[in-house]
Amino acid sequence: MARGAHEPVVTRAIVLWCPDWPVIAAQQALDLAADLPLALVEKGLVFACSPTARADGVKRGLRMREAQARCPQLEVVPYDPLLDARTFEPVLAAIEEIAPGVQPVRPGTCVLRARGPARYYGSEEEAAAELLRCLEALGVTDARVGIADGPFAAEQAARSTGRARVRVIPVGGSPAFLAPLPVSQLGLLKLTPLLRRLGLHTLGDIAALSRTDMRERFGERGEHAHTLASGLDGTAVVPRTPPKQLDRAIEFEPPLDRVDQVTFAVRGTAEQFVAGLTKAGLVCTSLRVEVTDESGRVSERTWLHPRLFSAPDVVDRVRWQLQGAGAIDSGLASPIARVVLDPEAVDDIGHHEDGLWGGGADERIHHGLTRVQSMLGHEAVVTATIGGGRAPGERQVLVPWGDRPVGVARADRPWPGSLPAPAPSTVFEVPRPVAVLTEDGASVEVTDRGDVTAPIARFSPTGQARDARPVDSWAGPWPVRERWWDASLTRAMHRFQLVDADGTAWLLSLAGSGWFAEARYD
Repeated sequence: MARGAHEPVVTRAIVLWCPDWPVIAAQQALDLAADLPLALVEKGLVFACSPTARADGVKRGLRMREAQARCPQLEVVPYDPLLDARTFEPVLAAIEEIAPGVQPVRPGTCVLRARGPARYYGSEEEAAAELLRCLEALGVTDARVGIADGPFAAEQAARSTGRARVRVIPVGGSPAFLAPLPVSQLGLLKLTPLLRRLGLHTLGDIAALSRTDMRERFGERGEHAHTLASGLDGTAVVPRTPPKQLDRAIEFEPPLDRVDQVTFAVRGTAEQFVAGLTKAGLVCTSLRVEVTDESGRVSERTWLHPRLFSAPDVVDRVRWQLQGAGAIDSGLASPIARVVLDPEAVDDIGHHEDGLWGGGADERIHHGLTRVQSMLGHEAVVTATIGGGRAPGERQVLVPWGDRPVGVARADRPWPGSLPAPAPSTVFEVPRPVAVLTEDGASVEVTDRGDVTAPIARFSPTGQARDARPVDSWAGPWPVRERWWDASLTRAMHRFQLVDADGTAWLLSLAGSGWFAEARYD
């Protein structure tokens, strides 16, 4: 194919595509049946779904409730991009063994230069067949392969293979192959609606225009769209550098049925795990522990560390995970056959070196808390963090030292009716009964219309009238009604802020006819 002076050099490419890869990864991780209607949800919308779910009308972009209405048997699982990438790593490693030079595009899709595999296996078709056999050995039976001029055309070929599973576009045939495809295949979400309004519905319509005109009208995005539509994708295939093998695994034959036996056996593997990271100039700050029992069931958990994992820290996490996964005294509900230690997040070791004169107070605190936690258990040492909620007491959440909050309301979400800044400095664990009185000593109440029955004149922090003191200023009421849809959890109150004669500010609440102090502004 003749090229103009400014046209890029197009590389012959092989694209391997695994349809519904996020669904496949979730099914493998959760041990779900292949025919189970499954939807992966992100931010309340369907991110991906299984073929069984699509047959019932579920599709990407639907709201979760609408998807469940279309398919009542739908299994809903949160989408985890880290799981996608982690599950695709063995696929990339297997492909590299038979055809080096793999470039991952996204989890489930990768690209290779076609020339090397085609010459080694005899033809492009034979290379594609070998790739499919490689994936079938890993249990991926629905992979597709597309071969064309340029990665873009090769990916479109892989997505249009049909039942053949392999589609080879002849050299120079990419423009004709791409011409009837819709402009949405370019993946330019902001540009696609504008192109359609201008009457450009297919890639052939774009390719028929001048590249200069596309650049002048749409800028670099327009020029890039013209290049792809014309089958002149000059994107280079850049092979990845295979990651270092940092994870460690140990298998037990026969399986072990006691926590102390497993943790003792894991100790050597933990030391090798930390030593391998140190040799690579890294430290682990987030550790994934995967425990497999003899029946094949997997217990998986990610552990965080406030500083870095040492070998004893790793052993402690394995022990705590075993104790939380069905331990009965010192025995396990099911014998353990395999333990995997995988560094989910690492950092440069230079960022964690000790100072010239030691690590200071923070390091001593860390070692002390870790030592106590190691002796007493994971949940024996807790630290306070801020969660979501409307009342100050609800926002205080205690989590185990070094762990991440799980199942805690998020503080960054909107909380209508929550207390505005500044927050009180002293929050009572249990609200204290107090008395809020009028000038003549009667208790102040709030009417159904939200008005106080009389101005607040006196306040008693003990709830006894004899301890009442004058009030300098007050503000309120601010009505709060929560969980009105649940009769067992509903709560209604009125909040007030009050400053007494001593200059102390209080956060008060009136629930029914009882006054309580929730917090104090010191």
